[in-house]
Amino acid sequence: MKIFTKRIFAGTANILFVMQTFYPQIAKAGEKPLKSNIEVSGTAITDTLIKVPEDLSQVSKTKPVKALADRVRGHVNSQPLRFPNQHWVRGAYYAGLIAMYESTSDRAYLDDCMKWGKQVSWRIKEQGGGLYESGAYPLVCGQIWYGCYRAKKDELMMQPTLAFLEDPKVENPVSAPGKWYLENTGHRFVDGLFTAPPLFVMLYQMTGDAKYVDWMDACFWDVHKEIFDHDAGLFYRDARSKPRKTKNGKKVLWSRGNGWAFGGLTRILKYLPSEHPSYPKYKSLYTQMAESLAKRQQADGFWRSNLDDPEQYTMKESSGTGFFCYGITWGINNGILNRERFLPVARKAWTALASVVNEDGQVGWSQPAGGGPGKVVEADTSKFGIGIFLLAASEIHLLFANEGNKQ
Repeated sequence: MKIFTKRIFAGTANILFVMQTFYPQIAKAGEKPLKSNIEVSGTAITDTLIKVPEDLSQVSKTKPVKALADRVRGHVNSQPLRFPNQHWVRGAYYAGLIAMYESTSDRAYLDDCMKWGKQVSWRIKEQGGGLYESGAYPLVCGQIWYGCYRAKKDELMMQPTLAFLEDPKVENPVSAPGKWYLENTGHRFVDGLFTAPPLFVMLYQMTGDAKYVDWMDACFWDVHKEIFDHDAGLFYRDARSKPRKTKNGKKVLWSRGNGWAFGGLTRILKYLPSEHPSYPKYKSLYTQMAESLAKRQQADGFWRSNLDDPEQYTMKESSGTGFFCYGITWGINNGILNRERFLPVARKAWTALASVVNEDGQVGWSQPAGGGPGKVVEADTSKFGIGIFLLAASEIHLLFANEGNKQ
């Protein structure tokens, strides 16, 4: 995803690890990054690094997971909002909030979502028409409205979304079938698999209308057909990435790009009934990706920016790691992934993620908005990266709760 705003973040935010363990800091090394446009972040933090034991057996239990998520949310709420209303960045952040509410029943998370929905009258805003925008992006907001609807049982919250999807004057499955989900460059792209398809299965749950699953299937599998690498079991960002190779001769398989797809699959499976004819195909892809991802996790628990070539950019990266922690932990919690095989992956991922949160609650090491692998520094933060972190926290909280807080 790309945003055309200047990066104003300066300085370095040192880690204060408030949980129990973290991995040693990786040297800030890597090749010169691709030029990319970056979401406006926040002010610089310069805290003193506090060292703690490196014992994986001391991974935090349920309450510290919730406490860390609370700290992250509190930090965001202490800052001026720097993103527009109906926008994919804000939608991704609020997806993490609503997931935390659903996992913890803490109404503070729901209240944030309700406040936003009321501010915009629960509307979906048509895409702005920029080169890197898409009709798929605005629909992420509908996922938040659905979460609020489930909590409040007020169907009026969903009426603007339902109307938007039937409006012939805007880009949607009715007005532009087969095209509405393309990037405005004309490309099928991986990011939209998180923002749009899960909304359709939510609407299917709400209404029982099969057309929503039809729209989801048409969008998802059309994109999959063009940009999925069957050998790797992973997605390219778009077709332009397919012929590219790193200097090591490896493929360009973007971590967060695959996170958007894997996170989208997770949310589809969460709401699609297991007896539905479309379910097995999504589940098969989900388990294939989970295996591919598990093999590519690095020793420190993170995934690198290029999943096929961790040497291209050797520094840690939290947004892709957050998505994979979220999706894999959800699979464990719901009996889809083998617990013995994947629990160590989830635990290592969470330990890594917890280490990038400083004492103020800022989530660092999040690759700036862009269209492929790139360099990351500790001070890099973003609202969508924070939302991804909260998605992971929501499932880790449930994982430890289901274990009775035992390792």
